[in-house]
Amino acid sequence: MSAPGRSQALMPEPFKGEGTPVSAPGRSQALMPEPFKGEGNPMNAATPQSRPRVGAGFRLQWEAAQDCHVLLYPEGMVKLNGSAGEIMRRCDGVRDIAAIVAELEAAFSAQGLERDVIAFVEMAGRQRWLSWETAPSKETS
Repeated sequence: MSAPGRSQALMPEPFKGEGTPVSAPGRSQALMPEPFKGEGNPMNAATPQSRPRVGAGFRLQWEAAQDCHVLLYPEGMVKLNGSAGEIMRRCDGVRDIAAIVAELEAAFSAQGLERDVIAFVEMAGRQRWLSWETAPSKETS
């Protein structure tokens, strides 16, 4: 519903793919940025063989004043909850998700954490907090 004497503002068109132009009233067309295609992208889904590491431009550290792990980046910081900190501190690019899950399950006497860890890693990848490579799967003969 619009106020008397004012024109209704149009919402930009939904994103339709790479480089799709969107328009807004009174503005020239602009190109949407291309989706992130690097490691850690949902298109490169995390698997138990993925070896996540802290993303470029981020630094993970324990912050005593906050009593938690934080993820620092040039524009600010992300305060991580306990679970996120425990996962992130094990993401060193050497350990794969299967090893991280095994460590967490042993440390916290828990079972069945793989799905939650993978979900966190993928969310962190979308935020670019983490990136990963997936090692070729080991086939058993």
